[in-house]
Amino acid sequence: MLAAIVLAAGQSSRMGSPKALLLDAQGRPFVARIVHTLTAAGCTEVTVVTGAAHDAVREVLAGDDPRSRVRLARNPQPERGQLSSIWTGMDDAVRPGVSALLLTLVDAPFFSVETVRAVIHAHDTTGASIVRPARGDTHGHPVIFGRLLFDALRRADPAVGAKAIVRTHAEQILNVAVEDDGAFIDVDTPADYARAVPRPNTMG
Repeated sequence: MLAAIVLAAGQSSRMGSPKALLLDAQGRPFVARIVHTLTAAGCTEVTVVTGAAHDAVREVLAGDDPRSRVRLARNPQPERGQLSSIWTGMDDAVRPGVSALLLTLVDAPFFSVETVRAVIHAHDTTGASIVRPARGDTHGHPVIFGRLLFDALRRADPAVGAKAIVRTHAEQILNVAVEDDGAFIDVDTPADYARAVPRPNTMG
């Protein structure tokens, strides 16, 4: 069984407002868009890790009526870094029978259902410990970590984060080629947001 974790506890200091609540071009909050995409791709176990915006995220997801069992896990100290949110998500999601974790960031909401299905299929058919979408030398979201790396994630240095696990286990990575621009878009700043979600020109 695969469990999905959406990391939405960051303080969004560069954005200036919670990225989980930013709206896509259809007016859907990023966090709801991601949950909808994961659910449509077949993920029935989704944990959203929250921080200061916990109540707002809960309200958004309660009103979105997703077709999966979405749980919220609040990171009490998100300032400890992204890895602490992964641990919070694992505490909720890793139960008997869970053999892999699909991790994604709330600031990378534009990957497609097809991309999620592709990385899940690649993991299911190969058993690779790390599976991620790729285009050339560019790597995107979401990323799957197999059970063999759960302990490594638990022991990782918070100052370095999960990237250290990826580097250490580089020989175990399976890159899945996708033609999905959304898998490679991160929204960290207002400028990123303006490029990713252009607003209509109302002048003149």
